Amino acid sequence: MITNYIKIAWKVLLRHPFYTFITLFGISLTLTVLMVVTSFLDHLFGTHYPEVNRDRSLYIGTVLQQDSTRTSTSSGPATFGFLTKHAKSLKSAERVTILSNFSFSNTYVNGKKIKLNTKYTDADFWYVTGFQFLEGKPYNESNIKNGDHVAVITDALRDQYFEKDAGSVVGKNIEIENIHYRVIGVVKGSPPTRVYTYSDVYFPYTAPKSNYESKGMRGRYTAIILAKSAADFPEIQAEFNNHISSISKEEIQDGQKFSILIVRADKYFDHFLNTFARDETQIILFYSVVVLVLVMFMGLPAINLVNVNVSRILERASEIGVRKAFGAPSKALLWQFIIENVFITFIGGAFALILSYLVIKMINSSGWIAYADLTINFSVFVISIGVCLLFGLLSGVLPAFRMSKLKIVDALKG
Repeated sequence: MITNYIKIAWKVLLRHPFYTFITLFGISLTLTVLMVVTSFLDHLFGTHYPEVNRDRSLYIGTVLQQDSTRTSTSSGPATFGFLTKHAKSLKSAERVTILSNFSFSNTYVNGKKIKLNTKYTDADFWYVTGFQFLEGKPYNESNIKNGDHVAVITDALRDQYFEKDAGSVVGKNIEIENIHYRVIGVVKGSPPTRVYTYSDVYFPYTAPKSNYESKGMRGRYTAIILAKSAADFPEIQAEFNNHISSISKEEIQDGQKFSILIVRADKYFDHFLNTFARDETQIILFYSVVVLVLVMFMGLPAINLVNVNVSRILERASEIGVRKAFGAPSKALLWQFIIENVFITFIGGAFALILSYLVIKMINSSGWIAYADLTINFSVFVISIGVCLLFGLLSGVLPAFRMSKLKIVDALKG
């Protein structure tokens, strides 16, 4: 029986190519855009190279100081010393790394200037992240303690700075801002959208111009706390909050009028959100806007799908009348339209999957985002198909149910 219904659905699709095109276009376009947007969001917030431990990491990125009335605010990254004292000492964490926000430097090759993003880190950075070393190895505590002028560079910088057929570059020197560094390792680069791991060059924090000895609370450093598992987050956050609550008022005031200090150890998305929405009202507003955009985005194609399905079913009133005249029960008619809608939705989903794959492949290979690694999120794809299927069923079943209840004479007149 189901096979027959699918055959009928196929014949109906071929009989009304305009309705078929509108329906499939709406479903395919909606799902394709949704998949590409979701893929980009997953690229931004998901657990991917080189932040392969993001799902069990907490981020300390902002020190927020306020006066007692919360009208005057000062915020920014922390100093290396502040994070060493309050984050490195966490006993409930598996490992903690401290790294600078990326800065900028220049190097020259044959008189041509190359602009570089640079980052200063401790040795734990290479444990907390998951960089793939193409050559050499990371610097270690010994290099840091000795103040060695060593650097880890990306494969992109290696190809720019050194001759491509010169063999391994480990042990060779690279001159950056008139300082010579020995290349100790080469890694596959990180996309610039992963701001805490993206750089062209990585230095030990004891290298020149790191400013790691700056005093006070505000500086240029961030900490990533690696937990043994995500289940340890509450314990780590509680321990870190105890550290922050023990800071004296004199240290919080920092010679100014501040009396409130807010420093959080958050999961990546929460950390990102708190950077732009610092109170509950702003967070609620953010989620409200997101929900509104999603409703509008899914609602317009859904309305189009409803209208097309209603028109398609009403136009087939005489067909329903004939089938009822030959003894077809209302239940059989209803199932026919349900299967037709499911069939059409899955055809649209198949087109959307192919289009999404092609668009994502184009983005990854275009060079718009260096080292882009967008992928199709099949969980979201399944949910999206389900949403379209729900709208398709509602828009098809309700009119079909009404038509299946019509008297034979009225249906034939239709």
